[in-house]
Amino acid sequence: MVKILHFADAHIDMVRHGRHDPQTGLPMRVIDFLKSLDTIIDTAIKEQVDLVIFAGDAYKDRNPAPTFQREWGKRIMRLSHKRIPTVLLVGNHDLSPSLGRAHALDPFHTLEVPFIHVISKPTFLTPQEINNVPVQIMAIPWLSRSGMMASFDIQGTDIEAIYEEMETKLSQLVQNWFQKANPNLPTILTAHASVQGAVYGGERMVMLGRDLTLPGSLVKNPNLDYVALGHIHKAQNLNEEAHPPVIYPGSIERVDFGEANDDKFFVIAEVNKGNTSVEWHKLDNIRPFIDRYIQLKDKEQITEQLLHTLPPANEIEDAIVRLVVDYPREWEPLIDDATLRNYAANAFEFHLIKRPQEMEARIRLPEDKTIGNLTPLELLGIYWRANHLDESTISDLGKLAQQIIQETQSE
Repeated sequence: MVKILHFADAHIDMVRHGRHDPQTGLPMRVIDFLKSLDTIIDTAIKEQVDLVIFAGDAYKDRNPAPTFQREWGKRIMRLSHKRIPTVLLVGNHDLSPSLGRAHALDPFHTLEVPFIHVISKPTFLTPQEINNVPVQIMAIPWLSRSGMMASFDIQGTDIEAIYEEMETKLSQLVQNWFQKANPNLPTILTAHASVQGAVYGGERMVMLGRDLTLPGSLVKNPNLDYVALGHIHKAQNLNEEAHPPVIYPGSIERVDFGEANDDKFFVIAEVNKGNTSVEWHKLDNIRPFIDRYIQLKDKEQITEQLLHTLPPANEIEDAIVRLVVDYPREWEPLIDDATLRNYAANAFEFHLIKRPQEMEARIRLPEDKTIGNLTPLELLGIYWRANHLDESTISDLGKLAQQIIQETQSE
């Protein structure tokens, strides 16, 4: 029996919301993520697990600030000092779109940190390669389209056809791994990827574009004994009541309002050949996200309508709260912003999103600009603001658009 701890999607530098802690200087939201990470590391040490698998996305992007690298490194080094073998899979948020550029987890590999194994390309790991833990691991980090095309010599311009060939090549690679695997040892597949049939959480917005999708038949192969996945933030087992367990533990903290109702977990599994037991560990003290929406249809007592839409004041305390209001533009003076913000004064953060509606909404360009002399990113920014998206969402969308543009240009 091999006892493993599996977690994923740490995103420890997710600093969309809130203020800084005066003692540490760290953003309070970063501290939220680090508290969950501390719980996971403490449990791995207390439970004396044989192996830790982190299934990708340590940070929110591939260029983490040195402060955040320090905080992540301090916790991973605790596992190294306790001689707990740890597999770190490179996720899409850790990886540069440019071939040859270092990824965010590269320092652990470059410095050859004992007991820490960084996986940046598809790899079959034998017990000898993971500190003699009696298990074999098929590891698939995030695979970009350009990287896969270069590695497997895939040609063409039809995106759908390229992804189909990528999925076929990857399935063939896994089948080759099965042929070389020791049939007497437990086999684990770990991947940072989407899987057919998985239910997406609110981070769907953060993953615009076509994912490489693993077929369900590949991950549900009964010759596997555990499947440790990352990339999708909603906790789920894609193979309930069957072998092997196919687990997305989800992100370790709520990332955005799309995850407002999601509990957060990590997993401890006892992996045996042909028989694996799974124990879900719920992460406590996760910061609440409260998301409310109202479409105003009556201009009488508007402030009372909005206050009634929000939960009681004691439930708002220390929560990240969003109130989205749709209303006719001419009712704008009837909305009492000050009263609403006073009501939510004890919230960790309060977002009042106003969406005034007009019969004919037109997108207006800056007076000194024409479409011809604006970049695609500038045009997208104008479009998003015309649709009343908040600035943090526009910033995230802009980074994704820039990544897509860069990948397209590099190909």
